[in-house]
Amino acid sequence: MEENLLRRAADLAERCERTATVTSTAFLTPAEQYALTNWARHRDCTLVLHGGGAGCERRAAFFLPFYLTAEDFDPAEHLCAVHFSAPFGAPGHRDYLGAILGLGIRREWVGDILVQDHGAYVFCLPSVAPALLELEQVGRTGVKAAAVELAAVPVPERKVRPVTFTVQSARLDAVVSGMFRLSRTSAAAQIRAGAVHLNYTECLRPDAPVAPGDVLSLRGAGKGSVTEVGGMSRKGRQFVTAELWQ
Repeated sequence: MEENLLRRAADLAERCERTATVTSTAFLTPAEQYALTNWARHRDCTLVLHGGGAGCERRAAFFLPFYLTAEDFDPAEHLCAVHFSAPFGAPGHRDYLGAILGLGIRREWVGDILVQDHGAYVFCLPSVAPALLELEQVGRTGVKAAAVELAAVPVPERKVRPVTFTVQSARLDAVVSGMFRLSRTSAAAQIRAGAVHLNYTECLRPDAPVAPGDVLSLRGAGKGSVTEVGGMSRKGRQFVTAELWQ
């Protein structure tokens, strides 16, 4: 799947350069975004990831022509948002996603679904916005859809819990042990069992290096990011600061 993504990205980058127009993918998963970002570092292209709002997990990749910078890029020209109001019910994320997919819309054509008490905001590609605006029922709840500006979508607040610990070296088993309060032996066993993802990709190497900005997840325990590695304790161990996402 990653090979297909990178092949598609190469085609989009080439078309962007040849036609001097913005080209883009559909919405990508975090793992796909990570792979594409690494690929773009070794290519002569300007890549921007955007999901329609700040902090979006699912984002589309945009290749910019020579006359555009990342600061000039306006996502409102390429992405849409639809607000669903549900005054007589409170459908959940799964309900909204099921109703949307039931319209024949593919998952990659829709970005984050931000559920609120009596409604939700949905980011999408412009091509599917008309279909979303016709949606009148989510689960057993009647809804009313309306197009909204991207800037009008409230930014959800991510709750995090900071943790600080020390490691002999910043390798995966040690950091997983500190972040999720496991023994080093248990952390290594979880890694070898395929329960740990490093930057959204399964990693089976307990000795894999971990750096600031890396995202770690442990199946059944949660997900978080490493914010800082540095400083030494009196016993010669490295300090690690991380954030667990609530």
